[in-house]
Order: sequence, then C-alpha cells, then structure tokens
Amino acid sequence: MRKEAEERKNEIIDAADELFSQKGYDGTSTNDIIEKVGIARGTLYHHFKSKEDIMDALIERYSDRLLGAAQEIAADKRIPVVERLIRVVMALNLSGGSSKEIMEHIHKPQNALMHQKIQKVIFNKVPPILTEIIRDGIEQGLFNTSFPYECMEMIVIYATTVFDGDMVTLTEEERSSRMLAFICNVERLLGAESGSLMDTLKAFGMGDASNHE
Repeated sequence: MRKEAEERKNEIIDAADELFSQKGYDGTSTNDIIEKVGIARGTLYHHFKSKEDIMDALIERYSDRLLGAAQEIAADKRIPVVERLIRVVMALNLSGGSSKEIMEHIHKPQNALMHQKIQKVIFNKVPPILTEIIRDGIEQGLFNTSFPYECMEMIVIYATTVFDGDMVTLTEEERSSRMLAFICNVERLLGAESGSLMDTLKAFGMGDASNHE
C-alpha cells in the first residue's frame, strides 16, 4: 500500500511537471492534473492539500537534482579544496548542464512563484555545502576568513541574482567583466592568494587568468 501510494504521488508530480511546463503554474488547474493522471479529486487531495502543495513537492524534486551532485563533490576530501570548490560551483551551474531544463522551466513568467520558491531553496541550502569546503581551506591555510558561512551566503545571493538572466540583463562583454570582478572579490572575501581561484577556473576552461591582476 505504501509503495502504491508513493507511485501515485509521483504520478501526480510527473503530471504537474509536464503541465506546468506546457501551460505554466498559473495556467494549470487541479482539474487539469486530475484529468492528466486519470484519478478522482479525492485521490489528489489525499496526497496533496493544494496545487501549491504539489508545486512544493516538485520544487523538492528539483532541489534534490540540483544539490545532490554538489553535496557528493563537497564531501569528497580526496579532491583538492580549490578544485572541489570549482567543481561544486559547476555542478550548481543553474544556467547549463543537467539543471538547464529546470531553470528554463521556472523562468517562464507564468512560473514566477516556482522561481521564487527555488531561489529560496538555493539561498538556504547552497551556502552550507560551500561552507564546509571553505572550512577545509582555512584549515589548510588556503583561505583566511572568520566568516566562512557569511561569505558563501553573500557569494550565492550575488551570483544567483546578477547571473540570473531574469534579474539582470547583461551583454556577453558585461557578463565577462562581472565574472572577472566576481572572482577577484571572492578571493578577497576568502583571504585567498590573488589569482588562485582564477587559475583553477582557467584549468576548467571557465576563465582567463591573463586578465587577472
């Protein structure tokens, strides 16, 4: 019974995911979801209190996909600290990779509430993942800051706001300039050696250390 209930719940989330993608959250009704799954209204409300409750379950699914790989990398202390930091950032790259479809989905105007909710998840769950790496870096003498969590919180909020295509419109030139300034200031916030993060970014094909001063 528990397995059947879980399967039914996932069917409802799957249907909502498809409908939200096609019609947007605002344009999808609970009737649409009920018809898509082929269930009675009572069955839907047995599993979810409301359409927003379904959306929250979908956001949780998205979050698991976005954060799962990053958490695994962050916990792997065999990877050097700076490389681990860059790999986590790459895993959390919200404009590409496995998360591209998710972010395109929630950036639609009709999915504004979904966007707001997933931003909240990012602001709350990403800094702790990065903080553990920074603490390892402090122990190894790579970083020097008394505020590792606060630094990561500032960095995540800035990055997800300025580099989010919905919030700030940037040309490629402006984006490159912002990225260079961002990395320079991250080094200063963390008390890292000048150029250390930029050099690692270059190794991953993500930056140009020759422009770094």
